[in-house]
Amino acid sequence: MKYFFDGLPADLPETEASLFRSRIDQICQDLIEHYKKDPGDLYLSFGRPNSVSPVPEMKKTLPAQEEETLPGNSLSAVAPKYRFEQLVLPQSVLDDIQHKISLFQLKSKVFEEWGLKEIEPYPRSALNFHGAPGTGKTMAAHAIAQLLGKKIILATYAEIESKYHGDGPKNVKAVFKKAEEEDAILFIDEADSLLSQRLSNVTQGSEQAINSMRSQLLICLEKFSGLVIFSTNFVKQYDKAFETRVSNIEFKMPDADARAKIWKHHLPDTLPLQTDVDVDILAKEIDDICGRDIKNAVIDAALKVAYAQAHNGRTDPIGMADLKDSILRIKAARIKKEGTPLSAEETERIEAQLQAKFRKDKSPAPKKHKGAKRR
Repeated sequence: MKYFFDGLPADLPETEASLFRSRIDQICQDLIEHYKKDPGDLYLSFGRPNSVSPVPEMKKTLPAQEEETLPGNSLSAVAPKYRFEQLVLPQSVLDDIQHKISLFQLKSKVFEEWGLKEIEPYPRSALNFHGAPGTGKTMAAHAIAQLLGKKIILATYAEIESKYHGDGPKNVKAVFKKAEEEDAILFIDEADSLLSQRLSNVTQGSEQAINSMRSQLLICLEKFSGLVIFSTNFVKQYDKAFETRVSNIEFKMPDADARAKIWKHHLPDTLPLQTDVDVDILAKEIDDICGRDIKNAVIDAALKVAYAQAHNGRTDPIGMADLKDSILRIKAARIKKEGTPLSAEETERIEAQLQAKFRKDKSPAPKKHKGAKRR
């Protein structure tokens, strides 16, 4: 059965709109239970008082966005963009990834021949990549798909979550079903909102919708016989039920050796370079940068030199000074924008202080002693 709501104010806060839709949904379910049948598509209008539109006319004027398709019906599997050999990560991280995905290379032997399918009927692997932006999480997902000879479905939390009450769990189910049908790797970005703890003391429809999404995700993880990779830049306190179902892999900022390799990967032989360009010096002198910073710096330097050659009469190719200037400006802008991130200990301490203050503010007033007088 479909519910169509026409006429909700455009400036109505989403929390109130979700609560409103939740209550109307419950009323419709009560009607179905009362009449013991599905009335079909139900059209409800909330417009001007004393104005009644016949159902056919309402159906014609429904906004197009009300009939949007679920993400699982629109997302498609694509060929991976990167090879596993292109990954520049600490060897311990590479070994951890290969160990986790070996399930799909050894599934027949371990679960069929060795009989472990009796204790795990749905062999699957769920990975959670977490770390700072630009450290290679999305690239690693593509590289894993290439290594396993599979395509990849790319989805974000924003695409799965829906402002329409009840659609979130359907969207979660739809993307997992799509990955099953196409035998593809499922990659879900911005996943911290999906994996964090379910809400207690639910009072609003929007909170119930969030809990429903997370519960549906748990069900899908149990029955999904493939590989799903979650990715997040911000690790929250995950739900205990998810912690036992996903393997966490941290992507740290690259060290000097890794930075040198990344610089080398991003300077192809066809790129015109001066003889003074030295990736080892770049890697040692400029730290606290990620792979994305290096890629952007190479592109920025190349564009500036090409422009100077076309408009300012420059004749020499890209030099060390060009690359240094670009990466230092990118680093300075990133630090100015993001600031220095808090450590895990600092984050826990601040959260504890906030929770203590919240409990103090919400605590009931102390009881007056007998005989106490009001001042």
